[in-house]
Amino acid sequence: MKPELTIQLMDTHAGGDVSRIVTGGIDRLPGDTVRAQMEYLRDDADGLRRLLLEEPYGVPEMSVDLLVPPTDPRAAAGYIIMEVMGYPIYSGSNTICTATAVLESGIVPKQEGKQNFILESPAGLVQIEATVHDGVVEAITCEGLPSYIHTYKASIDVPSLGEITYSVAYSGGFYALVDAASMGFDLTLDEERKLAEAAHAIVEAIQAERGFSHYTLGDVGPLPFLHFMGPVEHVADGYYRSRSATYVHPGVICRSTTGTGTSARLALMNYEGSIRPGDKLETVSLRETGFIGEFTSVEDEGEYQVIRNSITGKGYVIARSDIVVNCDDPMVECGSLHHILSSRRPGKITPQS
Repeated sequence: MKPELTIQLMDTHAGGDVSRIVTGGIDRLPGDTVRAQMEYLRDDADGLRRLLLEEPYGVPEMSVDLLVPPTDPRAAAGYIIMEVMGYPIYSGSNTICTATAVLESGIVPKQEGKQNFILESPAGLVQIEATVHDGVVEAITCEGLPSYIHTYKASIDVPSLGEITYSVAYSGGFYALVDAASMGFDLTLDEERKLAEAAHAIVEAIQAERGFSHYTLGDVGPLPFLHFMGPVEHVADGYYRSRSATYVHPGVICRSTTGTGTSARLALMNYEGSIRPGDKLETVSLRETGFIGEFTSVEDEGEYQVIRNSITGKGYVIARSDIVVNCDDPMVECGSLHHILSSRRPGKITPQS
């Protein structure tokens, strides 16, 4: 009799973006850092990402976060991010969801009020501040990656759209930043399909024309993201608000404004001299959800002004489940998956002492 292969999940969302947190069912991965374990998944076990983001188990609009034991003793847990575009080294919404799951599962015991702990992402250690009220995780603030403007106001001719002006930021991945109004968009939910079609055409054109290199990481692959920017509203002293929409190639408009998209926007506002350290930007999605980005500091790294920032949002637990993996199912491809599936229920990451 074949052993039953199961994967334990906690489904969460932040700003509408669903993150499936894998809490058990996967063997320990090789690699002495979370980044190395991510690279192993990417190169030798991509079946996990495809299983949970494709039919019959999932849809491409979701994300997956695999909890792994931390390799740095300062961290409470490690996590590997998987999306339709591949394996981003960082994501604000995924970090908010993972931090929520770590608290809700007891890996980090909840404490009333504000508490701090560290997670280990493929990009490195991430400081987390959680706000807990009456046992409910009300908010998560996480570090955004150091972000900067790589290219300012370039133009490209896009088939069916004409000439498009865009800037490029790095905030955990390279983002094309496009003014929505210049293309006739108000960033409302009824425009979602047209936004995805326009973004797909722009990203395809940029990828075909040029690549981008990070000043320390080097080549991190083709540009995968586009962020549509609405007008900026000055709400109060040091507080701004803007409608936004983030696209992930190929074909996905995120439900939230995304943490890295918000960080990219902060980098552009700093570049243009419209915000100062301590200022905040609330980005508002097509679904009226939002994240708050805070611009904390800036420093020069060679030719770039690199900003430090944080992202605040709220994660919600929406399901706890076991997925049964049947490798005889013609819709399930286990070739790049079976070797990391556990045939037993493995011990989960243990709570902090």
